[in-house]
Amino acid sequence: MSASLEGIQSSGEVHVEETAFGKWFLRTETWTVHVLERALKDLQRLMPGSPASFGVVADVGCGFGRSLPKLHQRFAPQRLIGMDIDPEMLQHAAKEVAAHDIKAEFICCSSSNIKLEDNSVDLLFCHQTFHHLVDQENAIREFFRVLKPGGVLLFAESTRRYIHSWIIRLLFRHPMDVQKTAPEYLAMVRNAGFSVPDSAVSYPFLWWSREDLGLMERVLRINPPAEREETLINLVAVKP
Repeated sequence: MSASLEGIQSSGEVHVEETAFGKWFLRTETWTVHVLERALKDLQRLMPGSPASFGVVADVGCGFGRSLPKLHQRFAPQRLIGMDIDPEMLQHAAKEVAAHDIKAEFICCSSSNIKLEDNSVDLLFCHQTFHHLVDQENAIREFFRVLKPGGVLLFAESTRRYIHSWIIRLLFRHPMDVQKTAPEYLAMVRNAGFSVPDSAVSYPFLWWSREDLGLMERVLRINPPAEREETLINLVAVKP
């Protein structure tokens, strides 16, 4: 295993630091099973015909690294890279991959200033990261820049409706004025130059992504409305 922790800006303008509760939650089995694993399964479903392996796989906003063994298992990369702006999280991510006997590199950087060369990544994974970013437009341009032609972006994100809900405001911290709806996220990715067919987009409505954490349905047996503002968007985008 190798680790490269490069210098980053200390300015609070590039991201909003997570709460202590948020950092704890990212290391729970609930996060790993019900949030991360569900997203990966859905994203794989949306990418038929893709190769069985990708040479260079990078996770933007890898946090504590729970995603890295899963990406390694699914896509068999020759080079696996974890990136995050929080050096403490990267130290934990390095321990996570070491526990699985996986070789990985780690880069400490902002998603809007990625320390990788142009056209150097085959598969870029961005899971529940964008709602933490202040400069989302530069970040999506950076994603496009570092991906090779034909490279794949796996993008899974919570929308404005969820981030603005009372329970998320209570437990977590985010830059509230940059949050986007599902259609706005889709438009942002397409406007950056990515190809995203409608068949490569899904809108899961999972218990944890609901304002009441699914209690109305699970306890009171009241089904959610068929028409609603989506709280999650998963999509697979390709750089032409």
